[in-house]
Amino acid sequence: MKLKILVTLLWIVNGFAFCNANAQSKMADHDEMYRPKIHFTPKQHWMNDPNGMLYQNGVYHLFFQYHPFSSVWGPMHWGHATSTDLVTWEEQPIAIYPDSIGTIFSGSAVVDKYNSAGFGINGKPALVAIYTQHNMDGEKAGKNNFQNQSIAHSNDDGKTWTKFSGNPVLKNPGITDFRDPKVMWHAGSKKWIMTLATKDKISFYTSANLKQWQFSSTFGSDVGAHGGVWECPDLISFTEKGKTVWALIVNLNPGGPNGGSATQYFLGSFDGKKFVSRDTVTRWLDHGPDNYAGITFSNTGDRKIFLGWMSNWQYATIVPTTKWRSAMTIARELRLQYIGKNPFLTSMPVREFYKKRIEEKRYTKANAPFGKFNLKLPDSSNEPYSVDLVAIAKYNSKIVLQNDLGEQVIIGFDATANQYYIDRKKAGNVSFEKGFAARHTAPRFISNHQLKMTLVVDVTSVELFADDGLTVMTAIFFPTKPFNTIGGEGSRNSLLSFKYYKIVP
Repeated sequence: MKLKILVTLLWIVNGFAFCNANAQSKMADHDEMYRPKIHFTPKQHWMNDPNGMLYQNGVYHLFFQYHPFSSVWGPMHWGHATSTDLVTWEEQPIAIYPDSIGTIFSGSAVVDKYNSAGFGINGKPALVAIYTQHNMDGEKAGKNNFQNQSIAHSNDDGKTWTKFSGNPVLKNPGITDFRDPKVMWHAGSKKWIMTLATKDKISFYTSANLKQWQFSSTFGSDVGAHGGVWECPDLISFTEKGKTVWALIVNLNPGGPNGGSATQYFLGSFDGKKFVSRDTVTRWLDHGPDNYAGITFSNTGDRKIFLGWMSNWQYATIVPTTKWRSAMTIARELRLQYIGKNPFLTSMPVREFYKKRIEEKRYTKANAPFGKFNLKLPDSSNEPYSVDLVAIAKYNSKIVLQNDLGEQVIIGFDATANQYYIDRKKAGNVSFEKGFAARHTAPRFISNHQLKMTLVVDVTSVELFADDGLTVMTAIFFPTKPFNTIGGEGSRNSLLSFKYYKIVP
């Protein structure tokens, strides 16, 4: 309690100091120009990985890695935000604070429906958070067991949390990277399964009560991308034609397909103890540079709702905002899709997002006969919008976001290379990191005559969902003046249709 009070007082003092500084006030105004409208950002200070995401009593809970003293990474807390529609979010007070065991790293949360841990009251199940505690003194001393897993529970729908007196519940056996527990209930074995990142592979543990854990197996030392440490895993399942297909999501930093942080996945089987991949192919959930540490919400039934951190460790701490740093992606629904006999995970905006779209403009061959169009946007609005484009796949096509200064971001399809791309080389402020200004690419996985692109544009980010989510790319950018034009072009009259939607949260 003393530590919590001290942290709160420091946060208040820090906040007053910030608000009373004129220079910082000017920076804050600049920051607000970059703040997205439909992507969650903290009011101030640093944020990274989404944590503990769950759905309960009509409310989606998003916890997240949060440093309440600075806009760069530091001693981690669990921040908290809630939503009823997965589009608009309300920030809540800090949920879980550091203690003598360590700071609060990434993890997950579950609804303990069967009261297996005994934290429920009067027949109402408790929420249980499972998280890594990082002992900074142990790390500085060169120890190899400074990350351990702990739990806390809530009996008031996530408003307040009580840490378990027996923490940590899973002690480190001597692995320097031993973190990010994602816990799920496995109906077949009637046990909780913990999917844990352990350096360059995934380890599985089982428990009957969330308090005592037994090691089961490991996966991944000889498959997948290994350009960096494995982090933030997730294990989910899909039912396809009466069969269950398991997907293991693994975040990786560095080593992504376009540099730095990224999210890979494996498809296969899981028997309650061991995951077996169906092949050794490396698959990416998002090929863009700015989707990392994503996991799915728990307690959502058959829906697999995914959300990630919209940044990259290559430049996350130096992007040109100062009052706050980082946003989350929009919530996405994961599905299993086959191309021939090969399964893929697709990712599209959740259905709640489409209810917020209102069609404003439409172009077809009739009113854009040469495959070109140019739509002027209000200079002052800087409001989020969405685009649906259909084009002939054997020709090039692109969409250009631009301002009056000539700064631009290009999203397109290169028919010769059979690749989608996002080009932010001329996106405005790109000098803060040498690798930021680049043209990022992603493969097209199907050979349909028509290609489809859905874009979500929100102030300083674009999310591309191509071919119904088979290819996904996310990228952030920082123009010195808001983009006020969206144009399109398709070679040889390839454009079939273009629809522009405003988004009304």
